[in-house]
Amino acid sequence: MMKTGAITGSRTSKRNEAKKRSSHPASRGRGDEQSVRGTLMVQRPRGTRDFTPEVMARRLAFEQLLEERARRHGFSRIQTPIFESLDLFTAKSGPGIVSQLYAFEDKSERPLTLRPELTAPVMRMIAEEGMQMLPRPLRLSYYGQCYRYEESKKGRYREFFQYGVELVGESGPLAEAEVIALAIDMLDACGLENWEIRIGHVGILKGALTGLGLSAEAPEGASEPPVASAMRFLDKGDDAGLAKLFTDNGINPDNAAPLRALADLEGGVETLGPAREILSSLEGVSLEALDDLQTTLEAVAALAPAPPSLSVDLTVARGLDYYTGMVFEVKVPELRGEGQVLGGGSYKLLHLFGLPDLDPCCGFGLGFDRVLLALEAQAQASGRTEVVPGETDPKGLVAFIPFGIDVTGVLPIVASLRNAGERIELELRGRKIPKAMKWANSIGCQFTVVIGPRDLENGQAMVKSLESGEQQAVALDAESIAAAIQAMR
Repeated sequence: MMKTGAITGSRTSKRNEAKKRSSHPASRGRGDEQSVRGTLMVQRPRGTRDFTPEVMARRLAFEQLLEERARRHGFSRIQTPIFESLDLFTAKSGPGIVSQLYAFEDKSERPLTLRPELTAPVMRMIAEEGMQMLPRPLRLSYYGQCYRYEESKKGRYREFFQYGVELVGESGPLAEAEVIALAIDMLDACGLENWEIRIGHVGILKGALTGLGLSAEAPEGASEPPVASAMRFLDKGDDAGLAKLFTDNGINPDNAAPLRALADLEGGVETLGPAREILSSLEGVSLEALDDLQTTLEAVAALAPAPPSLSVDLTVARGLDYYTGMVFEVKVPELRGEGQVLGGGSYKLLHLFGLPDLDPCCGFGLGFDRVLLALEAQAQASGRTEVVPGETDPKGLVAFIPFGIDVTGVLPIVASLRNAGERIELELRGRKIPKAMKWANSIGCQFTVVIGPRDLENGQAMVKSLESGEQQAVALDAESIAAAIQAMR
């Protein structure tokens, strides 16, 4: 009785516990864990994705393309941890960012977070690893996952991937040109079409606004300085907001007219002449930053392919408490609201780590997922099967099919072919030839190597191209098989 009661009680307890779990809010929606007739059903967390072999082939090809371009420009790959101290990001962006983070405490109650971006970790790494002692400038590239707890939708995920570069320990027009040229080179190499690059200079507009009497310091209780507000209004084309800001700060709104004229300029390097005239009409505005920007643009033209569209926009507002000089953005209009795929500029951050002599730095972050999204849309529109150059292996997959023989005798041939660079998929199930050939076709093989009892007896293998139907009997050795495959390509 006691045993029976104990068993019944245990079952009841388990049922109640399961009921509690299923009714708990945390157990509903994406990420649920359920048991259906003994089968565990676990879904991936919201805002994340799985990548199938086909998708990963594309992503790996894209990553390798970006890395190869970065290496051509002298950049070396680094890597930082996926989680960092929470203070690293609140020091850079303020405590308000915490609501957007996957923040947590470890077992020693230290505040940590999954990294929301990669620039700050790179700066932390430079300081912590003593990299400031290395020859300057440092040219660093990186790639990895980032995490932000925000609305998940197409083109925007909670787990996303970023490729970026930082040029550290050197500043000025030529350093900026090197970074912009690399960004252009990467987008050109991957075949992206119809993208636009906007290049501006935060220092030019800041100088103009302070010359008109706006403060670069935030008043008590305000979220941002008046200068930052003005730059934001100009970037968005909000004339009413700009006029009110001027009035609230005791400045005649008519004084904003030159700034509106600056915002209305359209074109490339040729707009710098009219910009110079506009800025010359303002008191206390240095034209040195404008000269630097012109030098940068001229160097970019010499270093990089011509982009589909390049515009100079002196009102571009980007991380105003962070960027100090040249800024640039790349957009793909087809992506609409998620159209910005790359952004960067000159910034100061290393002073927070006690290394002010390394500031300003220059770099950019490339939205890996968004660029791929644009490439996929453009490939689909043009009917192309290859989205990223190099995603399809030019050699093709080879199915190695032994049947009716002791397979151990031919395994050294498989190893030799693989060592020679061939992609070999060994048939493991002992299928008969019709089913084996059907299997080879189903996994996308371009060639088959068939070895049966008679082939083994005659010291030969049958090599066949599944694309052309051509087949040839060759000597049973890796060199002969490889030569036959190469001849059929």
